[in-house]
Amino acid sequence: MNKAQIIHELQEKHQAFTDYLEPMNQSDFLFAQPHKWSAGQQLDHLVKSTKPLLLSIRLPKFVLKLVFGKANRASKTYEGLVEKYQLKLQEGGRASAAFIPPPIDFEQKSALSNQLNKIIQQLTKGISHFTEKDLDTIILPHPLLGKITYREMMYFTICHVQHHQGLIKKALQERQH
Repeated sequence: MNKAQIIHELQEKHQAFTDYLEPMNQSDFLFAQPHKWSAGQQLDHLVKSTKPLLLSIRLPKFVLKLVFGKANRASKTYEGLVEKYQLKLQEGGRASAAFIPPPIDFEQKSALSNQLNKIIQQLTKGISHFTEKDLDTIILPHPLLGKITYREMMYFTICHVQHHQGLIKKALQERQH
């Protein structure tokens, strides 16, 4: 995926997620299976996990390289990154404490959805100032995947929102059976 495609996918997939939640009633939004997150908690988790990326677009690129280093390998493909993420989940990988959501009220749905959309809007605007080379040389730390390229972090952000939307759909389908 090139930069323009990444920007498009980030916007499209996050908008699809908030559009999916928008008509959701209170019962569905708050429903959680035992030891699982509700749709509201999934939304809060996505806000918590995307917000730190805003720092990466505000810092000068040389600072990112100074702090985290530069890539010593080519970026994985989108499919390769998704495969690595799914493997980590199968191995028992879970969200670290900073990204675990508290209980979320139905009244928070609109504000959290707006916050997520605003974060993605700012992130995609910031990414537009990166070159294709920047996306492949700047690395960022990921709590589950380790050091990954900026491009891979954007791939993760795209697949992450789809993963959580899928979890919500699955939980609500199982609830009806």
